[in-house]
Order: sequence, then structure tokens, then C-alpha cells
Amino acid sequence: MNSLSRTGAFSLLAVSCLTIMVGCVIVPGLTEVAAQLGVSHLANWLVTLPSLGVVLAGPLAGKAIDRWGARNLLLLGLFCYGLCGFAGGWLPGALPQIMDRLLLGVATALVMSAGTSLIAAFYAGEARLTMMARQGMAIELGGVLFLFIGGILAAINWRYPYVLYLYAWLMLALVWCCIPHPNQQSQSQGMNTFTSSNHRLRPVLVAAVCSMVCFFTAVIMLPQRFHQMGIGAAQIGYFLSFVSLVAVVAAALMPQLVKHLSSYPCLMLAFSCYLLAHLLFAWAGSLTLFVPGGILLGLGFGWSVPLVNNMTVEVSQPEERGRQLARLSMAIFSGQFLAAFMAWIPGNVSMIFVGAAVLAVINVGAMRWVARSA
Repeated sequence: MNSLSRTGAFSLLAVSCLTIMVGCVIVPGLTEVAAQLGVSHLANWLVTLPSLGVVLAGPLAGKAIDRWGARNLLLLGLFCYGLCGFAGGWLPGALPQIMDRLLLGVATALVMSAGTSLIAAFYAGEARLTMMARQGMAIELGGVLFLFIGGILAAINWRYPYVLYLYAWLMLALVWCCIPHPNQQSQSQGMNTFTSSNHRLRPVLVAAVCSMVCFFTAVIMLPQRFHQMGIGAAQIGYFLSFVSLVAVVAAALMPQLVKHLSSYPCLMLAFSCYLLAHLLFAWAGSLTLFVPGGILLGLGFGWSVPLVNNMTVEVSQPEERGRQLARLSMAIFSGQFLAAFMAWIPGNVSMIFVGAAVLAVINVGAMRWVARSA
């Protein structure tokens, strides 16, 4: 097993912040951003199009990581992430925005898969589960910071949140200096005992997709609901940051929860939290009543996303890890992308939240069935 310094570990966790940042940076000021760029009709797609880019690029990203190494592809992804993200604020019109957000998704596929591959290369066993939990905490802590800062910047000028994408270039320098190439022997061990993990990974991927649909349905629809209530961009950013902060705490508790319940019951609990959260969002009439829903939403994310990352690593052989983590990235961002289609549910915004609650119920049953069959 490779060794990694504390600075290197910090670098991998800091890179993880880019996962949630890709779509959420512009969420607090989404309505004005879309209007200024001349794409008001594509407002939701500005958040979800990078997810489509991840889905399309996932297979190639996984193969590239397995062939050329996770560290090399992470550096490339970080450079492209900063470039495409920052450029989006200066590309008016539908076609340039669509292309830019898709390319940003391609960069995100490299960053997410390569970053998790490096965690898997440097850690094993309980240390890996703990690091995956910390990764989940870092992702949501990034949500706390970037949503909070993004809301403040959007209130000053609609373009300012795009500057936050340049954080990726700071991470590029940190990775270059602090993370060595993983030992090639550890990357290839297990060749003689290789067995396909595709079958065992399917329920994990389903859980990843549905978790992100549930989470991002709220992320997309809550700002629109709050905007109708006369709540400004900064306040929207505060609320979403609060949700992310809850998810940080939930991710910290996840390893202990898994020890007591095991993986699939923990996923059942996460989807139960999503269920209650969306029911509260559907019925709440004031901001005060949204707070318990925000807590439950954060718990659902914090107990599911870090766990599916760890479950994917556990069932994957080292020589196929890049491909399987790329499949997980595709699943996670497919969920983000599919969340945009929840807006097509007939009726008002409350019916969209009810639809997400129904999806959560189905997944509670599905995870229970898988747990019994395992």
C-alpha cells in the first residue's frame, strides 16, 4: 500500500469539493445569471448540463485513468475544469453555453473518478471507509462554502460566482506538489483473482442515481420556490449552505452508522430521510417549516453518497477501479441530469416534491430487497 502525507490527503479532500461545486456555484443567482446570458429558458440546464457531460465522457475517462494513471488525468481534468468553468460567464447565447457546460462535465468526470481512484490507491480497509466519509464531508463542506460565497457574489454581480471555478487551478498546483504517483504494483495486484464486479455494482449504481435525483430535485426547485416567496439570492445561498453543513455532519457519522447497520440498511435510512424531506417541502408554507426538511435532505445525502463511493471501491479489483469509479461518476451525474426532468411533472412545485418522495419510497423498498438477497 502506498503512503500519503497529510498534505497529500488534504489535497485529495480539497479536490473533492469540485464535485458539488460544478453545478451549484451559480444556483443562488441562477435566475439572473440565465437572464444575463440570454438563456432564461435553459436556467435549469445550466445546473444539470455538466452532469450530461460526465455521463457522456465517463467510459472514456475510466479507460484513460486505467491506462495513463489517475494522477496524470486528475491534473488534466483540473486544468480543463478551471478553464471551462470560468469561461462560462463570458459566453452569451444558448449554443456556447451548452458546449461550455458539457465540456465542464467532461473535466468533472476526470476529476471525480481520478480523485477517488487515488484515495483507493493510498488507503485500504477501515482507513479507506474513513477517508471516503471525509471525502463526503469535503464535498458538502465545499457546498457550504461555495454556495455561501456564491450567493454573496451573485448579489453583487451576476458574473462574480464564475470566478470560483478558478479554485480548480489552485488545486492543480497542490496536487502537482503534494501527491506522488501511486505504486504501480498496488495498481495491478489482484490480476490473478480478477472477477467481474459489474453484477454486484448494479444496485449501488441504482442507489447513486436515485440519491442524486432526490437531492438535486430539491437543489433545483427550492431556489425557484424561494424566489416566488420573495427570498433573495443571498438567503437562498444561506439555506443551501445549511443543507450542506448538515450533510457534512452526516458524512462524519456514516462510518459508525455502517458498522451498526451495514451498507444497505444505511442506504434505506438515507432514502427515508429524502422521503420525509420532500414531503415537508411539498407542504411547507413558510421558510421556518423548510428547516426540518433541509436537515433531512442533508442527512440523506451525507449517508448515501460517501457510502456508494466506498461500496464501489470494495467490489472493484484494482485493475478495473478507474472504469468502475467512472461508472459511479456517470451514475451520480446521471441523477443530477435526470433531476431536471422532474420539473416536467404536471401540477405545481409541490407535486414535483411529491414525485421525488415517491422515488425515495421505491428505493427504500429496493434497498431492502437487495439487503435480504445479499
